[in-house]
Amino acid sequence: MTTRRHFLACALGATALAPFTATPVLAQATPIGSIQVVFTPKVMEAWTPTHMALVKTELESTLAELLGPSLRRGAGTRLVIAVSSIWFTDFAAGGGKPRDGGGGNDYLESTATLYDRGGRELASWPIRSTEPIAGAWYLPDIDQRRLKALARNNAYWIKRYVGA
Repeated sequence: MTTRRHFLACALGATALAPFTATPVLAQATPIGSIQVVFTPKVMEAWTPTHMALVKTELESTLAELLGPSLRRGAGTRLVIAVSSIWFTDFAAGGGKPRDGGGGNDYLESTATLYDRGGRELASWPIRSTEPIAGAWYLPDIDQRRLKALARNNAYWIKRYVGA
């Protein structure tokens, strides 16, 4: 049975935990005017321009889709995603179980930073996306599909933290 004391305790508990939620209030109130994807020198040395263009395109298009109405081209804020690491597991074949030689994970690390019109940093979130290796490893476009999956995963995490 819910009593007034129980109700009051739940309400106060929820208020006390509000600062620890994953969605920042700042980003909810601020429309995003542009999305920019940049790569660190480490990534630029390790991957071809074609691979980086694929990640950039996938991140931008997925974020544009996910952010929907909160993405207002020309608004003052800017979302910059700095991709700092892309790592593939060496062996994608083997049935998906570690004992079969497969089943590893691919990783994409980035930092999503929200800037205001004057270039001042409003918020920043380090993100590490992990995707299990899945699918037909023998097809010639396996690397492209793996990169797209990582970029989509990263975009979903960015959306969660930006909270727009």
